[in-house]
Amino acid sequence: MDMKAVTSTNISSVILGVSPIDTAAVSGQLLALAGVEVHAVAEDGRMIVTIEAASDGATVDTFEAIRLMPGVLSASLVYHQYESDPDEEA
Repeated sequence: MDMKAVTSTNISSVILGVSPIDTAAVSGQLLALAGVEVHAVAEDGRMIVTIEAASDGATVDTFEAIRLMPGVLSASLVYHQYESDPDEEA
């Protein structure tokens, strides 16, 4: 019997307010975090970021690390989805 390993992922979208002068530095710090992707950076410093993590706790820890980064003025969680099997999208 072939059993497939069950995996799960928490996917969250975050909008950041960043000082425009700090967007390059913040982007670099974000990309160094596991599961974090930067999708857009506006001229005024707003950034769209996603976090993919294996648990709620890991998501919260990553969000807090982002929120406390130098240059980040605000961080708002705008979307969260739990995927029980991210390889099988509906």
